[in-house]
Amino acid sequence: MLEMVITAREADLGHGLKVRRVLPYAKRRMVGPWIFVDHAGPVTLAAEDTRAADVRPHPHIGLSTVSYLLSGQVSHQDSLGVHQLINPGDVNWMTAGRGISHSERFKHPDSFAGGGLELMQLWVALPEADEETEPAFTHYPAADLPVRDEGGVWMRLIAGEAYGMKSPVRTHSPLFYLHTEWQPGARLALPGGHREQAAYVARGEVEYGGQTYVPGQLLVFGDDSDAVITAHTKSTLMIFGGEPLGERHIFWNFVSSRKERIEQAKADWAAGRIPLPPEDNQEWIPLPG
Repeated sequence: MLEMVITAREADLGHGLKVRRVLPYAKRRMVGPWIFVDHAGPVTLAAEDTRAADVRPHPHIGLSTVSYLLSGQVSHQDSLGVHQLINPGDVNWMTAGRGISHSERFKHPDSFAGGGLELMQLWVALPEADEETEPAFTHYPAADLPVRDEGGVWMRLIAGEAYGMKSPVRTHSPLFYLHTEWQPGARLALPGGHREQAAYVARGEVEYGGQTYVPGQLLVFGDDSDAVITAHTKSTLMIFGGEPLGERHIFWNFVSSRKERIEQAKADWAAGRIPLPPEDNQEWIPLPG
């Protein structure tokens, strides 16, 4: 059963880099453990504007960030000393745990290849027992991820288990995440198997229950493997879900089951107690406010 439709709000990160922000939403904070969904681009910037659009070092706690490119390239650096180029189809899973900082930078023209930079950035809240785990970063090349075709729908399993596939990506709680490409007229039921799941329309036009949905809309369902979506046009959907973890507090880039932990993280960043990337430590984003 379709529980809710969320239409993304546009957020401007500055210097021409705009995103469609889907989660968190006032009436729906999470889908399973997924607490944040941003869709950036596609965008192409002139060479002189590229440097200004860089996302300078900033901190996270209590979550895992999942960076997945549909096109373009991003350079990731973090406080563990990791420097990783992110290419389309790769999965970059950064677990913040007790605290990490990272930057995302762009290089002209590589970052805007393939029709422009287009990035899906999702965050997964961590179970309470793992909120203070050691920070970590793992890169999974696209070639390591399972893919299949199902009646006109090509799919790559980014994380978890769905449609008989299992991803090698290590997670901390039961969840799944798929990149799917639909041919016009293709029909597919959501995988089910989890208490909450959702389908985000990144491109194209799809139908469910006699209603049409367009880019920027998130369809939120319960555990409903009978929910059949039909593509009107060639479409891209990001489908994800999982088991709820309970209430989470969120401020800026911090997520926690405890309000006081958020306050501690704010103080730690303001005081410089969360380390910066060793090769990218000359600038950073200050605490909001």
